Amino acid sequence: MRSQICRSVRSFLSAASKNTSCSFSGRAAAASAVSCRGRVSYLASYGLSEPGNAHRGWIYGALALPAAAFMLQEQEAYAAEKERTFIAIKPDGVQRGLISEIISRFERKGFKLVAIKIVVPSKDFAKKHYHDLSEGPFFNGLCDFLSSGPVIAMVWEGEGVIKYGRKLIGATDPQKSEPGTIRGDLAVVVGRNIIHGSDGPETAKDEINLWFKPEELVTYTSNAEKWIYGAN
Repeated sequence: MRSQICRSVRSFLSAASKNTSCSFSGRAAAASAVSCRGRVSYLASYGLSEPGNAHRGWIYGALALPAAAFMLQEQEAYAAEKERTFIAIKPDGVQRGLISEIISRFERKGFKLVAIKIVVPSKDFAKKHYHDLSEGPFFNGLCDFLSSGPVIAMVWEGEGVIKYGRKLIGATDPQKSEPGTIRGDLAVVVGRNIIHGSDGPETAKDEINLWFKPEELVTYTSNAEKWIYGAN
């Protein structure tokens, strides 16, 4: 579908750039589309300053296609620059009413929530989640616990979110976690450490794909990002 849109965009821009009765540049329109995130109305009137242009109505309407396509590509490229990680509030964190506390810590840091849902995983699903620990003596207990109640599954996005997300969470054993971390402040024993976070890029990718369908992940630009990353 996206390739069809892109082919249509290229055909349209090529035809428009050759049209001698309008002062429209296909290359300039492409650049304009990429640089004006979310501003279709500006692009739709680009190069149409000549009054009485016979092609004005056709170009005005048709420009919605390249504008949408180029901004979609820009949005996808923008999302690719940011890491995503999987974070889960375990049944003990949910039952203790710590959902808002945990979410607020990631938000205050400046990370962006791009997916969230509440689910009670089956034991078989828990085994898939903890598959890398299947040889450990505690594997069965881990799976029993994860499937014992509601879990808040989330995907967070931001620069360095995987590594720093782990720092926010703290050490696996709460008694070894620094004060100020989620586990250091809110948990006591390792068997009830309230939260899970991906420990690396490959793990994050696998866990996100396990817990979420692609259409459940949202790509958007937060108004706060220019204040977080310095992008204007």
